[in-house]
Amino acid sequence: MRQLARLLVLALGISVVAVATARAQEMPEGITKAMIEDGGKIFGGEGLCYACHGQQGQGMPNLGSNLADDDWIHSDGSLDGIIETIMQGVSGDKSTVSTSMPPKGGSSISDEKVKAVAAYVWSLSHGKK
Repeated sequence: MRQLARLLVLALGISVVAVATARAQEMPEGITKAMIEDGGKIFGGEGLCYACHGQQGQGMPNLGSNLADDDWIHSDGSLDGIIETIMQGVSGDKSTVSTSMPPKGGSSISDEKVKAVAAYVWSLSHGKK
């Protein structure tokens, strides 16, 4: 009985490692967990994203759309698409909440920080946070 229990624990451990490895492989090339964590800090700070999209990216009525679901409005949901949206912004006439988003959310963050924010936003809807 103990041997069966040990085999079960070992099998579960291998499964967890396999799932974690598969998830890590699904992340876009060049994205790391550290980049996602940094992007979350920028999102909730100097990037100003939280002001319209909420602290967790869940959206704010009449300000910013939900970034934590898989319903992409101004992008295809890819990392490159998210970067492009952040860099270009969203005009009021294309916004679903009639509020424009200026390029970089009106902040002056660097392009490298935009990429980190995009990695964080990508993680919100892709479960890699």
